[in-house]
Amino acid sequence: MDDSLPNSLPPGRDLVGGALRGAVAAMAMTGMRTFTVNAGIVGQPPPQAIIRQRIPGMGRSLGGRPRRRVLEEVFHWTYGAAGGAAFAALPPQLRAHRWAGPAYGLAIWFSFEAGIAPLLQLKQAGESRPAERAALAIDHLLYGLILSEGRDRG
Repeated sequence: MDDSLPNSLPPGRDLVGGALRGAVAAMAMTGMRTFTVNAGIVGQPPPQAIIRQRIPGMGRSLGGRPRRRVLEEVFHWTYGAAGGAAFAALPPQLRAHRWAGPAYGLAIWFSFEAGIAPLLQLKQAGESRPAERAALAIDHLLYGLILSEGRDRG
């Protein structure tokens, strides 16, 4: 095997670390979303919208609301972990920039707003909701900020 060829993926522990940061960042977003939902700024956060609008009856089949809420959180944290691992797989030179994590978080938010929500035909996709969109963009900035902290900046 030729060791002179660059490895295109980071070592496994970098991916695991990125996944852990992504899960923790998604958990932080959950805290922020609890506030924005209770303050009336956000109506239905994306993980909740996906599960409730695209998989109707999920709460009944799981045994009610508490289990559905657990599924929504696990879905969000898993998605966050996958996003964190993907961020860790980006070239180190790109991740070293201070803005890389927050820009990555905003890119995830924008891909939901412009791509995933319309593709899944979520009711939010067709609504004008500037305050909600701003709150969701801010919590994705938080996600990206957490992803970019706690690692070597090369």
